[in-house]
Amino acid sequence: MKLVKYGVVGGFGVAVDFSLTYLVKEKLRLNPYVANAIGFSVATCINFFLNRIWTFRSHDPAILGQFGYFALAAIIGLGLNTLLLRWLYQRWKVPFYVAKLISTGVVVIWNFVINAFYTFA
Repeated sequence: MKLVKYGVVGGFGVAVDFSLTYLVKEKLRLNPYVANAIGFSVATCINFFLNRIWTFRSHDPAILGQFGYFALAAIIGLGLNTLLLRWLYQRWKVPFYVAKLISTGVVVIWNFVINAFYTFA
C-alpha cells in the first residue's frame, strides 16, 4: 500500500516538476538544466510533506532532521536525474521532455527505496 501511495504522491510531484520545468525553460528562457533543478527541487519539498503525512504517516518530532535526510536523498536523486537527462538529451538526442520522463522514472525507484528504508523507517 505504501508503494501505491508513494506513486500517487510521486505522480503529483511529477506534475509539479514538469510544469515548473516547462515554465522556467520555455517561458522564462532559462538554461534547461537550471529549469530541471528548480522543478525537481520544488516538487521534492511538496513530496516530503505529502509522504511524511500520508504515505509513511511519520510522527517523528525531528522533522528538520527527517527533511535533511529526505533532501539529501533528493539531491543525490537530482544528480542522477540530471546526469541521465543530459546523457539522453545530448548524447542520444532523445527529446528533452521524453528524456526527463525517463530519468524521473529511474530516480523514483532510488527515492522510494531510500525513503522507505531510511528516511521514514
